[in-house]
Amino acid sequence: MVKDGPRAARYRRHARIRTKIEGMALKPRLCIFRSLNHIYAQLIDDERSHTLTSASTIEPEIKGEVMSKNKSAQAELVGSLLAKRALGMRITQVVFDRGGYKYHGRIKALAEAAREGGLIF
Repeated sequence: MVKDGPRAARYRRHARIRTKIEGMALKPRLCIFRSLNHIYAQLIDDERSHTLTSASTIEPEIKGEVMSKNKSAQAELVGSLLAKRALGMRITQVVFDRGGYKYHGRIKALAEAAREGGLIF
């Protein structure tokens, strides 16, 4: 039983994950945040505390395609967009940070689309 609720449990899981992984300039951290309606992904260089690139369902580039798809398909679009932007910056390897969420559904769809787009993790 979680004392403070599911959000606090996710924060604890995320903190536990973050003690084990760290992104660098050559191998940044692929961090995912999932809200009720949208999904966001960033490539972060933890050494400089700098976001290298990001993608989300609210991007103007994919906003027209997102409206007619379910949430898993939206996450796939975000994953492929992020992979395309990362490859444009010559980033091929990343460290995956699922943000304390279970690896299924939207998180899995985004990760697999990023892998198909050319990212290695």
